[in-house]
Amino acid sequence: MTVKKLSGRYKIVAELGRGAFGITFIAEDTQRPGHPKCVVKQLKPLNIDPYTLPEAKRFFDQEAMILEMLGKHDQIPQLLAHFTENQEFYLVQEYIAGQDLSQEMLRGKQMGEAKVSKLVWEILEVLAFVHQQGVIHRDIKPSNIRRRQDGKIMLIDFGSVKQITTQMVNALGQTSSTVAIGTRGYMPSEQANGNPQFSSDIYSVGMIGIQALTGISPVKLPKDINSEFIWRKRVQVSPHFAEVLDKMVRYDFRQRYSSAVEVLQDLNVEKCSVNFPQNQKVELINVPSTIILQYRYSGLLRKVLIGAGIVALLAILMVTLLPFTTRKKIVLNCEYDNTADDITIKYPENWAREDIENAITQEVVTFISPKQNDTNKLRESVTIRVENLVQPLTLEEYTNLLVKEIKNNQPNAQIDQTSTTLANKPANQLVSTITDGTNHLKTLQVFTLKADKAYVIIYTAKIDTYDKYIQTAESMIKSFEIHLEGTTD
Repeated sequence: MTVKKLSGRYKIVAELGRGAFGITFIAEDTQRPGHPKCVVKQLKPLNIDPYTLPEAKRFFDQEAMILEMLGKHDQIPQLLAHFTENQEFYLVQEYIAGQDLSQEMLRGKQMGEAKVSKLVWEILEVLAFVHQQGVIHRDIKPSNIRRRQDGKIMLIDFGSVKQITTQMVNALGQTSSTVAIGTRGYMPSEQANGNPQFSSDIYSVGMIGIQALTGISPVKLPKDINSEFIWRKRVQVSPHFAEVLDKMVRYDFRQRYSSAVEVLQDLNVEKCSVNFPQNQKVELINVPSTIILQYRYSGLLRKVLIGAGIVALLAILMVTLLPFTTRKKIVLNCEYDNTADDITIKYPENWAREDIENAITQEVVTFISPKQNDTNKLRESVTIRVENLVQPLTLEEYTNLLVKEIKNNQPNAQIDQTSTTLANKPANQLVSTITDGTNHLKTLQVFTLKADKAYVIIYTAKIDTYDKYIQTAESMIKSFEIHLEGTTD
């Protein structure tokens, strides 16, 4: 470094490491009492042309906001500051004293099942929080998991930040990533191909577990003809724990666990050779399967919305209104009143209500259809999202962003766009179908803009059950009101 202090306060003490994505330093914060240590990450975009730099800056600011929100968890480093200096981006994070897992997981050394089970459990507890915020880590490996001096693990170095340095922007302002984010051995095939899923993080944790049990690096583990790992005969392990690990690292991401919560639920049984003490059991958040599914698709929209300066993760995509024939009377005898966002909506009393208030997706509430039977896992839902727009957009511009992203990520998606009204304001609706492995989904999204905010209502259902509650969804949408003063661009 040619400067003694960054941003006039952070004095570089030593270099921790450097790689393709930037350099990490230990620094002292000279403006705080005692000059405490902190970690400074320098991120330099591959290109600094007039198109790339502003786009990367917007992306950087949005990712910093995500890291600030994640840092509220006790086992994720706090973001202390972020700034731009000499066309380079800097993140300042909490310094975590301790050592990383690579110093515990020595080559050739096998750890017992009890210790490995506890380690996998601890990582998943933190990862469950990350996933429930709609974030994929993308670079989970031993060196990115630190053991604090009190024994707790810390999840560090989120891969999404590294994407800042790989963003390319062409003359049309279209963004793309030129480098796969992740580490060989811990990165599954879909992530290497630029399509990370929540289950990609599950894969990484599973590989850490298998490596700890066997003492063998993931890149040296043998595979069968189906690209599945062969490892069980090398260690003594209970059948249940082995089955959990195998499911975590399936080659096909659709055959893995879909969320960290799901793995924790499977581990929290008395089939392993390890019984977790009561005080180590995570308090599992009862996330409806519809919400988990929406989070899996949040990445589809997030890439383009962040690139355009919009902080949002739109969960899933949209559909056609049923003809207004054979209508039945819909009774909406409950009212949701959100004074913070100045909105109200009516809904049936037999629908469950989940208050979300997610700072990343900006979803505020979801209403879930009645459970019909024990096999009714993917239930119909109506979700409201109130998005703060970073820059002014017209309704047409906002619509074009959504349509463009659907086409980029789902080339075969059938999209129908029509004009409508929402809360007595001009609005658009998009309709689409999407396939999630064996599930074929149909969704309706209606949205309008007012006073630098986007108000979005999403109805989601499986194609074969979509018609069952479309009239209910339409009635709810018609009852939606915005009380905030403002005008539509």
